[in-house]
Amino acid sequence: MNLSEIRNTRHRPLLGDDKNALVFLIIVNAIFFVSLTFIKIIYFISYDSNNTAALFFQKQIIDWLALPADTNVFFPRAWTLLTYMFTTHSIWGIISTVFWIWAFGYILQDLAGNKNIIPIYLYGGFFGGIAFILSMNLIPALYQNMAFTPALMGGGAAVMAIAIATTTLAPDYRIFPLINGGIPIWVLTLVFVAIDYATIATQNGGNAIAHLIGGVVGFLYIQQLKRGRDWGAWMHRLVSWVDDLFNPEKKHTPSGTKEKLFYQSTVKPYNKTPNVTQQRLDDLLDKINQQGYHMLTDEEKEFLKKASKDL
Repeated sequence: MNLSEIRNTRHRPLLGDDKNALVFLIIVNAIFFVSLTFIKIIYFISYDSNNTAALFFQKQIIDWLALPADTNVFFPRAWTLLTYMFTTHSIWGIISTVFWIWAFGYILQDLAGNKNIIPIYLYGGFFGGIAFILSMNLIPALYQNMAFTPALMGGGAAVMAIAIATTTLAPDYRIFPLINGGIPIWVLTLVFVAIDYATIATQNGGNAIAHLIGGVVGFLYIQQLKRGRDWGAWMHRLVSWVDDLFNPEKKHTPSGTKEKLFYQSTVKPYNKTPNVTQQRLDDLLDKINQQGYHMLTDEEKEFLKKASKDL
């Protein structure tokens, strides 16, 4: 068994695993889309005119979920900074969002671990949304067209954060291997960035700026992760705290205790080459799953190499 086979043994969460953050993210987007589509159909069968139905659906439903550019409308609806990145009732919009989340998220899950996908998505969407509001109010050309600019919807900025984060980690990762050996993902990402950049000088410039800022956030997240700073740690602590409220009998294993005592110790606990044990191997594979292969220490990487020869 070689090293890559060992890494893949338990590296990826199963498709139906309730801890698979990638699948969870796709499911949340799908639930929003199905719910909005169902409500939209109710509106259209409740009115004689399609235009009237569309108007009421927009005013009574979408306007409370999408992110408005006008600050006077936004502040009373501050929750739209979160809901907008999951809001779409366009079939092509949901297909595009889910496809690119899966395409880039699948690679990111392998490179950076399962736990970083949702924080990157949320950070990208959050700061992308703020950039949308600021650009629409501070750039004169966009401000003049604010009344004609629709509210921001969809996970464009959040998906761009995942795409840039993935490209930052592995720019030479190749997709479509049957096409001349594969296309590096940096080429695909560059196309997206170029399209958004060219769109800044249009009526939808605020959307493009939101996407680009989302990409910047994805880049910064990975750079901080490489330096050992996990911007998503507080989110995981919050989830565990909420989980404890509803499941008081559930005991959480303190995260990081074992790593503080051993994995991140500056003093080697022993110099003797460790024997390959299944328990230690499983622990390292779990660590790769949660934090990514790049977070392993040199000693742990050597252990995996030894395991690849012994197993």
